[in-house]
Amino acid sequence: MRGVLGLDIGSTTTKAVLIDWEQNICGQSVITSGGYFEDRAEMAMQEALADSGWEIADLAWITATGYGRLKAPRARQTLTELSCHARGAYYHVPRRMTVVDIGGQDNKIIAVDDNGRRGRSKMNRKCAAGTGAFIDNTAKQLGVELKDLESLALRGNESVEIGSFCTVFAATEIIEYLRRGDSKENIARAVIRAVALRVFEMGRFTGDVVFTGGVAEHIPLVAKELEALCNCPVIIPPHPQMAGALGAALYGLDAWKKHEQGEGIFADDEDGSNTASPESGQIQMDDPPGQQKKAEVCKKSKDDNQESICMFEEKHIGLS
Repeated sequence: MRGVLGLDIGSTTTKAVLIDWEQNICGQSVITSGGYFEDRAEMAMQEALADSGWEIADLAWITATGYGRLKAPRARQTLTELSCHARGAYYHVPRRMTVVDIGGQDNKIIAVDDNGRRGRSKMNRKCAAGTGAFIDNTAKQLGVELKDLESLALRGNESVEIGSFCTVFAATEIIEYLRRGDSKENIARAVIRAVALRVFEMGRFTGDVVFTGGVAEHIPLVAKELEALCNCPVIIPPHPQMAGALGAALYGLDAWKKHEQGEGIFADDEDGSNTASPESGQIQMDDPPGQQKKAEVCKKSKDDNQESICMFEEKHIGLS
């Protein structure tokens, strides 16, 4: 055996990362999810194995995270995205930070201390506004490929503003701007700025800001807009879309070592633990009144879908 596999089965894409016993990244892959989580998990694993030159017999352990984590057919451990993104970000930036993850269905802000311990976290409260689904939907409205949206926005100015917290209403705003003759460039820039603003309004940042997820990978201009809002540097680690899968792999390596020693393993889906490293402890993030209790209810939910996509006050109806 040569190492372990981490899977991040998201609503939009499925990611896989292989690491060896020294925590070196040996192979990775990313494919679309398409709703068939079992098949996509298997395909992502096979592509990561091909990328590394390993065989399935070389895998000692598989850990899964993400929206479809319970559908990973070979996983021996499942963990929440919060823990895995914190761990994956800390691998690249080993110091106190705030992790900002923008995924297909939700945004997350995760506090991590100097020792890699995860503290308080927040998820977006208002529908899918400011998420990857929102950006993807906007690109379709503007008639451009998602990969071209950033270059379009870079040619725009700040004369247009997207003010709605609802994706449906934001789409209506965009239609109105197009009707009155505003340029696609200016609308695209407004959308990118709105995404950054949604994240910024979610809460106070502490330490370095590290940006992970598919939006960080494909629309890094969001980081520039976020820097302007928070007046601090925003770090995009290598392959930010892979942070969750990398974190899962790192936890898997810990689990394998403990398994070999006959010890218990970390499983925050089961016991509610929220550490980003094997040590215990928490750091705090400020929560608006009333949100802490709702967050705890969401976290303790036994329903996998609710735990994954609960947004404190309402569930995301899904746009991708």
